[in-house]
Amino acid sequence: MNTEELTLIPKYEKFIEYMLQVITKLPRTEKFNIGNEFKISMYDTLEKILYINKVDANKRMYYLNLIDTKLNCQRIYLRIMKSNRWIDEKRYEIAFKFLLEIGKILGGLIKIYGKNTKK
Repeated sequence: MNTEELTLIPKYEKFIEYMLQVITKLPRTEKFNIGNEFKISMYDTLEKILYINKVDANKRMYYLNLIDTKLNCQRIYLRIMKSNRWIDEKRYEIAFKFLLEIGKILGGLIKIYGKNTKK
């Protein structure tokens, strides 16, 4: 198991905890629309993160790419929330910082496993 894998799980857990607080403060209609989509996306991403060290090495890049796609969706959800003023600038910045850090960890894992699968 890679040390970046170990940091990815708790970092993503903290992101989920933070976003759940943000989602509960969304306007009622959006809490059950985009908020629900965001939650589903986060839980699905967490599940895929947990798969990384459970699957065969040749399947890891597949899961890393799925996680990357989910993170991109979550960035889009955040931008939509901000542009519609459902969340304020401060919450947006904090959430985006989480996604940036998670993305850097994921990028490192993609580099590591990408090199290993090309051999």
